Amino acid sequence: MSGMMNTHGGRHMNGWLALSPLALFLCLYLVSSIVADDFYKVPIAAAFLLASAYALLITRTKGTEKKIAIFSSGAGNKNVLLMIWIFVLAGAFAGTAEDMGAIDASVNLVLRILPGKFIYAGLFLASCFISMAIGTSVGTIVALVPVASGIASEAGMDVAFVTAIVAGGAFFGDNLSFISDTTIASTRTQGCSMQDKFKVNVKIVTPAAVIVTAIYVVCGLSSGAEVTAGEVDGLKLIPYLLVIGLAIVGINVVTVLLAGILVNAVIGFAYGSFSWVGWLASVGEGIGSMGELIIVTMLAGGMLEVIRYNGGLDFIISGLTRHISGKRGAEFSIAALVSLANLCTANNTIAIITTGQIARDITSRYGLDPRKSASILDTFSCLVQGLIPYGAQILMASGLSGVSGISIVGFMFYPFIMGICAVLAIIFRYPRH
Repeated sequence: MSGMMNTHGGRHMNGWLALSPLALFLCLYLVSSIVADDFYKVPIAAAFLLASAYALLITRTKGTEKKIAIFSSGAGNKNVLLMIWIFVLAGAFAGTAEDMGAIDASVNLVLRILPGKFIYAGLFLASCFISMAIGTSVGTIVALVPVASGIASEAGMDVAFVTAIVAGGAFFGDNLSFISDTTIASTRTQGCSMQDKFKVNVKIVTPAAVIVTAIYVVCGLSSGAEVTAGEVDGLKLIPYLLVIGLAIVGINVVTVLLAGILVNAVIGFAYGSFSWVGWLASVGEGIGSMGELIIVTMLAGGMLEVIRYNGGLDFIISGLTRHISGKRGAEFSIAALVSLANLCTANNTIAIITTGQIARDITSRYGLDPRKSASILDTFSCLVQGLIPYGAQILMASGLSGVSGISIVGFMFYPFIMGICAVLAIIFRYPRH
C-alpha cells in the first residue's frame, strides 16, 4: 500500500513507516520485559522516550524545531493536559485518603459486606454498577482501585489480579452508560439515539459480563481466601461515598476530586491523622506517585501526534476501507478502523470521533444498521483501551495500585471476552432488527 499525504500538508511518507514508532514502542517494551522475565523492571517511560526520538527522526519536515513543535502539540493537547490534571488530583486524593484512614475503613466495610469467597465477583459487579452510573471508567478506577488493592494486600491476594477486576468492570459502564463520552460520540457520529444503541449494545456485552462474573465466582470459591474485617469507622468512609455520589449526579471529575481532597483534610484534622504540614506532605507524596504516569501520558501524546502528522491514521483508514465486501466485511472494517485508531491515539473517545464519519459512510453504503455500527465503534474502542498498557485507565490503575500496567492487562478478562462476544455478533449478524 502506498503512503498518504498527511493532513498538515507535509511530505509523503510510506504508511508502514509512519506507524513504525508504535511498533517500535511495543517491541521495546514487550520484548525487553520478556527477556528480563519481569514486567516490573522495564519502565514504560523509557520505551516511549526511545520510540518518540525515533518518530521525530523519521519525520520529513524542515528543521528540528518544527519536529519538536509537532511533538509538543500532541504532548500539550487539551485532552492530554486534562488527563494530567486528573492524575495530579487523583494522586493527591489517594495519598490524603490513605493517610487519613479512608482506605482502611472502606476495605473493612467491603470485607464485612461481601463473603470472602465472593469478593472477586462482588468487586466486579460493584465496578460495573458504579461505572454505569457515573459514565467514566477513569472515575470508577479512581474510586475503587485503592480499596480493591487494599483488600488484596490485606488478604494476601494478587494485587494485579484484583486491580484488573475493577478496571475490567469500569469498561462495562464506559461502553454502556448514557452519560459516557464514548456513547455520546458513537451515537452522534452514527445518527442514532442513545436508547436504541443501548438496546443493541447490551445484547452483545451482557453475555460477556455474565461469563466474567461466573469466572470470578469460581476463582473465589477455589481461592480459599479467609479475610477478617476490622472495625469500620463510618466518618472515614465519607470521602469515597462523596466521590461516588458527586460523580453519579454528574459533577465534573476534577471538581469531584478537589472536593474529596478537602474532605480528607477536614476529617484528617478532626481525627488528628495529620497536621497541616502532614497534610501537605500527603498531597505532595500523592502527586509524586503519579510522576511517571504524567511523563508517559505526555510522551505518548507527542509520539501519537507525530504518527498522525506523518499520515499513519490516514494510511490505516485508506487500507481498511479499500476492499470491503458484504455486510460482515463492512462491520469488521468499522471494528478494525476504530481499534487501530485507538492503538494510535490511546483514547477511545478520540478514536470514535476520528473514524465516526467514515463508519457512517460505510453504514450508509452497505445498508448497515446505525445502531449496530454505533455499538461496534463503542465496544471495540473499549476493548482496545482496556488492553493497552499506555491507555489512561491502565496507567491510572497502575499508579493507584503500585503494580505494572502490563501485569494488570494480563488479567483483563472482561474486555477480552467482550471483544470475543462482539466478533461473534458480527459473524452471526446478531442482534437482528
